[in-house]
Amino acid sequence: MRTESTEQQLNLAADRFWETVPTVWDRVRENLRGTATSHLDITIGQFHILRFIRRGKNTVGQLAEARQISRSAVSQLVELLAQKGYLRRQVSSRDRRFVGLELTETGAGLLSEAFADNRKWIMEKLAGLSTDELEQMLLGLEIMKKAFL
Repeated sequence: MRTESTEQQLNLAADRFWETVPTVWDRVRENLRGTATSHLDITIGQFHILRFIRRGKNTVGQLAEARQISRSAVSQLVELLAQKGYLRRQVSSRDRRFVGLELTETGAGLLSEAFADNRKWIMEKLAGLSTDELEQMLLGLEIMKKAFL
């Protein structure tokens, strides 16, 4: 049974969540978008296609579903990325209609560079926190993971 105090804490936690998480996530995405477009010369849409392929989504249909965009839009992004040498198409020897997608070494390196740049940026943002604050943050993140995953 929840007490009034628990209900107040839940309300406060929900308010703080909405004050914090979307803003932090927007800044992280903004930094990643800047890295992708400025330093790596790809669009954020192209970046997401590469990222999903790295995660195992290796067909146009799977990518369209994951990105919630049309197959034709994904096909255009895939074509541009293939032209740039970041991914390649693999036709199945069993079913020629099946075309899998995989990152090239260049594409995998590009993603690694983007993630490394973003990680460096996050670490710079966190560098001003004390050891105690970092420990509290780590604990808070573990608690959030427990609550949401």
